[in-house]
Amino acid sequence: MTAYKTADVERFIARPDPGKPIILVYGPDAGLVRERVDALVRASVEDPNDPFSLARIEGDELAGNPARLVEEAHTVPLFGSRRAVLLRVGPRHNVVPALEMLLASPSAETRVIIEAGDLKKSSLLRKACEASKTAAALPCYPDNDAAIGRLIDEEMRAANLTIAPEARAMLVGLLGGDRLASRSEVRKLALYARGKPRVEPTDIAAVVSDASDMAVDGVLDAAFAGEIPQIDVEFVRARASGASPAAIISAAIRHVANLHKMRLAMDEGASSEDAMKRGMPPVYFPRSKEVEKALRRMKADGFIRAMQRLAEASLEARRNAPLAETIAQRTLLSIAMGTRRREA
Repeated sequence: MTAYKTADVERFIARPDPGKPIILVYGPDAGLVRERVDALVRASVEDPNDPFSLARIEGDELAGNPARLVEEAHTVPLFGSRRAVLLRVGPRHNVVPALEMLLASPSAETRVIIEAGDLKKSSLLRKACEASKTAAALPCYPDNDAAIGRLIDEEMRAANLTIAPEARAMLVGLLGGDRLASRSEVRKLALYARGKPRVEPTDIAAVVSDASDMAVDGVLDAAFAGEIPQIDVEFVRARASGASPAAIISAAIRHVANLHKMRLAMDEGASSEDAMKRGMPPVYFPRSKEVEKALRRMKADGFIRAMQRLAEASLEARRNAPLAETIAQRTLLSIAMGTRRREA
């Protein structure tokens, strides 16, 4: 069995095992899949742009000629240079017959890298690689907070920047899901902050959160802070930024769950500032003022009721798609009105 756990994958990428010339890279994080495939290619050939060094094959090309994969793997490299094969596999490509031929006759001279998407345990491609002694199956799952933190630190060092602890915590909460997208956001932040003594939360608010995220944050903050006049304005802004009613409701459910945890921390004696820092994700400027209003105006049981109301709205919106926008807006307005009544 040659399936690799997440903790072992990075070590393999850094020093690929020469005894496993066939490498399957797969998983739900497409950006991480691509990043690891690129790293393997660079470790396998001197020039990835040289077609004599790197043969590229698309999965559908093997349908009519499964033997091509074996032929490419056993092609002798010119001038003694290193050689590799990159096979890209889509969800509809059946490359198992070609892979089985290769597994029966692997090449010790040519590394074969298979780039795939998210594969279930029942996937024949994944099973074949996991069962072979000459293949490695490397899963690519979304980064956890620790991995995102390491990525941030790596990019900050490369840019000769430091980052404030609260800014780092804020950034960790905004990233994840796709490694390349996360790295791109951190590099964009580093470019924006070039020349500054260090990266602050205000820099992240200005650069990292995309327009739809920030617009949704606006309507959620208005609703839970009880800012009734702002609800319509912020809701229209969120919709104009591309956020769907379902996405707004889902974001509201995540937000109220976070508010509930923070309110419980305050009930146990934490200050609102400390409670917001303990949030998942933590809350920092520029949202802290509105979030603090929500925490002071609503008790823990109020957040529970709001969560139930939002869950009901989510179900109602799915059942009545044409009315989803009205349902979402009405629910947030109802929450805002409830918040104001509790304060009164």
